[in-house]
Amino acid sequence: MPFKCTEPAVPTVQQDDKTVRITRWDFAPGAATGWHTHGFPYFVVLLTDAVMKIEIGGEVSEVRLKAGQCYQRPAGVEHDVMNGGDQPLAFVEIEIKQPDQLVQLKS
Repeated sequence: MPFKCTEPAVPTVQQDDKTVRITRWDFAPGAATGWHTHGFPYFVVLLTDAVMKIEIGGEVSEVRLKAGQCYQRPAGVEHDVMNGGDQPLAFVEIEIKQPDQLVQLKS
């Protein structure tokens, strides 16, 4: 069953250049991103423990993650993300605009 947003999540763009966009997202309990689609593949790194409700294609899944865990998704998937827990939730989202432009550090 689709969920209802009680308030919007708060995005804070930390870096946005030709190579990457890095955004911190902060969610009060019940807050959601709203429907959106990423134009680039991206990674999410949890800053807090989380109970996330993710709606894709009319189906809602609940995902429990711990601070420090991460996941990735391809570009082009329309979705909405909600804090399904009773504590604030935060993560950093890293969208890779031009993977070939990432500088590889030499050891």
